[in-house]
Amino acid sequence: MTELKPTGPKRKKKSDYQNVTGYLFISPFLLGFFLLTLYPILYSLYLSFTDYDLMSEPNWIGLDNYVRMFTGDETFWQSFKVTLMYAGVAVPFRLIFALLVALALNKVVEMAGLYRTLLYLPSVVGGSIAVSIMWRQLFGNDGAFNSILALLGIPTHSWLGDPKTAIWTLIVLYGWQFGSSMLIFLAGLRNIPKTYYEASSVDGASPIKQFFIITLPLLTPVILFNMIMQIIQGFMAFTPSFVVTNGGPVNSTLLYVLYMYRRAFEYFDMGYASAMAWFMLIIIAVLTGLIFKTSKHWVHYESDSK
Repeated sequence: MTELKPTGPKRKKKSDYQNVTGYLFISPFLLGFFLLTLYPILYSLYLSFTDYDLMSEPNWIGLDNYVRMFTGDETFWQSFKVTLMYAGVAVPFRLIFALLVALALNKVVEMAGLYRTLLYLPSVVGGSIAVSIMWRQLFGNDGAFNSILALLGIPTHSWLGDPKTAIWTLIVLYGWQFGSSMLIFLAGLRNIPKTYYEASSVDGASPIKQFFIITLPLLTPVILFNMIMQIIQGFMAFTPSFVVTNGGPVNSTLLYVLYMYRRAFEYFDMGYASAMAWFMLIIIAVLTGLIFKTSKHWVHYESDSK
């Protein structure tokens, strides 16, 4: 027996009701997107062309903030240089370390879940204020690191007070939070068919050769994802520099976001800070675009071999 479907005005009324219900369900997201994301982004773009001190109305000054940033602010270039060095060293360091740990965990059969949890813990608490304070105490003049060196008869050092070593303590802290990258690498390793390794073993391939001809090529999509996420995170780092060293000594650890924060909330120079934020956005977008552009030469997708 064929079911009779409503037609005419009755069907249109039901369709309108469904549309209204759908709009009501997505309205919280739309409101949040427009009010908390799109509007602040566009407003910060407007502020980057103004002189705004948070107390009075923004005053339109055109490109003066950008000209001042590139030609009259040595601290801006210092913070940019420190951030490039930090991201350029810390990101590869974390990715390589995470990959090595993932390769080791991939061989573990018993209690693998426990090891994964223990190794992921630093990432859960790694970006917190408490861990940054702990790091400052650890590498302080009277900290645990110097105490261990003294016990071993090795000369101690002012790790956070020396401009040559302070940035390296932050890089080590960044590498210590390797858990999320490690889990993504581990998931990629588990997805590589074991038959590839079995076939290469029959041909006499050593584990090192298997790594370079099987593991590494098949992991390149995961490496691409991890690399982009870590580059963005590296350029946006703030808490370690703010809590552990406060940008010192002599601005040797003054990361870009910390300097932007100071311009905005310590010097009340919100227009200039907005210009800095947009410059950083462009830098990250260009880097990401370049990585995607070159990825077709080094990223291997399974569909490419079909």
